[in-house]
Amino acid sequence: MADGYALALQAALVSALKADAGVSALVGTRIYDQPPQSATRPYIRIGGIEPRPFRTTCASAASMTFGIEAHSRPVTSGRVEATRCAEAIVAALNETTLPVTGYTMVQMHWQTQTVEQDGDGQSYTAIVAFTTLLDG
Repeated sequence: MADGYALALQAALVSALKADAGVSALVGTRIYDQPPQSATRPYIRIGGIEPRPFRTTCASAASMTFGIEAHSRPVTSGRVEATRCAEAIVAALNETTLPVTGYTMVQMHWQTQTVEQDGDGQSYTAIVAFTTLLDG
């Protein structure tokens, strides 16, 4: 059985981010669905993925909103590191089409990003939001 829209997109995002030189220069291969308890920072986590049916006359499709998180906790400049990770994510994914197994990506667009200090007072999280349309 083929993966649905969300899981297929998640796999494509992980592959694309791991293959991108700008992203890997910052986080290496630390790109997770769910990071291990002892994950070294900075790392990237695939956040929420929200598929919505997109009605067409001849096929099924999904309009999707999703977030990608960058988590940072360096000794200094946590906001700077998290922001650099967010900018690398945008550079890697904005206005691209990724190969998504079982589907055709029609478009992907960066929507917004935010960087906030976490409740522990030491860590920062950047969240980058995108939209995409998958046909299939």
